[in-house]
Amino acid sequence: MPKRWEEGCGSPRFRARERRSRRCFRSASSWLKRLEDEMRLLIVDDHALFRDGLRSLLEARGVEVVGEAANGREAVELARQLKPDIVLMDLTMPEVDGLTATRILVTELPEVKVVVLTASDDEADLFESIKSGAYGYLLKNLEADEFFRALEAVQSGLPVFTPHLARRVLQEFGREGVHRPEGPALTERERELLELLVQGVTSNRELAQRLFISENTVKYHLRNIMTKLHLENRAQVIAYALRTGLVRTRPDEPPRS
Repeated sequence: MPKRWEEGCGSPRFRARERRSRRCFRSASSWLKRLEDEMRLLIVDDHALFRDGLRSLLEARGVEVVGEAANGREAVELARQLKPDIVLMDLTMPEVDGLTATRILVTELPEVKVVVLTASDDEADLFESIKSGAYGYLLKNLEADEFFRALEAVQSGLPVFTPHLARRVLQEFGREGVHRPEGPALTERERELLELLVQGVTSNRELAQRLFISENTVKYHLRNIMTKLHLENRAQVIAYALRTGLVRTRPDEPPRS
């Protein structure tokens, strides 16, 4: 090694910079570890093979699976004991079905987020799940990366839906026959932003890219939306939009990925 380079590597300035880099890396690693530790899941499905596969997938990403249940009755009992952050709930199960279990958990343990994870893309199941208080509705054929992004969104307080199902929800609430309560008018840009939020685009960066605006402008529009609707966070905004049909999509409009 050249002497000048060797001296440079040993200089106080270089060593200080190296120490800062190591601290930043440790800080980032610590933050990721805390995020993993904080996400505690309960798997509810009557197929043992599916539960085993899902547990392996989750644990490989550092997510803690606190328990498994084969039906809604077991799910309620375990959730009462274990207080998971998220319950991944199948719908069709023996003894007590997923919808009934969801209604019980939402009533008794409102801090627990129930996300339906099912093979059914039937609209009746989708809307009954929403009415029962489910925080999201995901299909089992979801790609792994999309699945984990959905979990992160739920952990952050955002409802999630498989993209094409989110479009169905918007269309249902956007029908002419659905009553829309009077409220403050949103601008066209605010409605575009809200539509993307409901469809699962949650990061300020991606919202900015989709709308060709800056992240600061995204934050500005979000503040305006929450002020106009008298809401406090994005989760409340999304839930309000789904409940009232505030955002409508055209039937011929392709879903956004």
